[in-house]
Amino acid sequence: MDVVLRYRGREVTAREVVAIRELIAAYPGASRRALSQQLCQSWGWVQPSGVLCDGVCRGLLLALARGGHITLPAPRWSAKGPRRRQPFVAPLQIEARPLVGSLAEVGPLEILPVRRTAEEPLLHALIERHHYLGYTQPVGEHLKYLVLCAGRPVACFTWSSAARHLGPRDRYIGWSAEARRRNIGYLAYNSRFLILPWVQVRHLASHLLGRMTRMLSAEWQRVYGHAIYFAETFVDTERYAGTCYRAANWVRLGCTTGRGKDDQTMRPNRSLKEVLGLPLVGDFRQRLWRLA
Repeated sequence: MDVVLRYRGREVTAREVVAIRELIAAYPGASRRALSQQLCQSWGWVQPSGVLCDGVCRGLLLALARGGHITLPAPRWSAKGPRRRQPFVAPLQIEARPLVGSLAEVGPLEILPVRRTAEEPLLHALIERHHYLGYTQPVGEHLKYLVLCAGRPVACFTWSSAARHLGPRDRYIGWSAEARRRNIGYLAYNSRFLILPWVQVRHLASHLLGRMTRMLSAEWQRVYGHAIYFAETFVDTERYAGTCYRAANWVRLGCTTGRGKDDQTMRPNRSLKEVLGLPLVGDFRQRLWRLA
């Protein structure tokens, strides 16, 4: 098989490149997005939820164009200046009255899924205002949760698709490149975890991590139609020790290189981060090694 390009786990052959050229020729007035959607439909390239893999497909088309394999129509929109990050504004006034005590004293805690609900902007606003990294929209498959105590937000979680290449994690799992390509979707990345600054409840963070990871696979199955076998996250060692993750049985897998995924210099350009992982099933390696 003559493979022209490998992009995010998909191999594109010379025959498929010819078919893409024919598609572009057949729709001369189509936008890049419309061509991407047509290609997804032609390939049957959809997420388990049935949504087209449009964003990934557009990246693939751009990579083919940059490699000189196809010619894309001119983009319909371009930024006139540097992109400005739009602040998130909470739609509600949040009561910042201190919540102090033990888990038993504060009462029941509700973990509420908020993706595509009226509460989702509130989660965005809280993370943007109170998490040191701010809010960034998760990519790929993702879930979002507010933790409520007597109706008051006390914590936020976001989960997203895992990094495709992560040395410490890949060595810990021990899978082959082909097994990783096939099974990376069975991993989830804890991209944000925030306890609101006015909440001071002993052992709350590790308690919530434990509850969240016990329900994570079933939640992913409910939304995306498949389970999750392994969770991962990063801890900035210049800011935190990751104590709550360790208390919730997460395992230290190693450290990042400090270069970032788009580095071209081969030199560290950011703080090192500790990589932590949590198997969600006992036979996670056997499941993630499978090729069939």
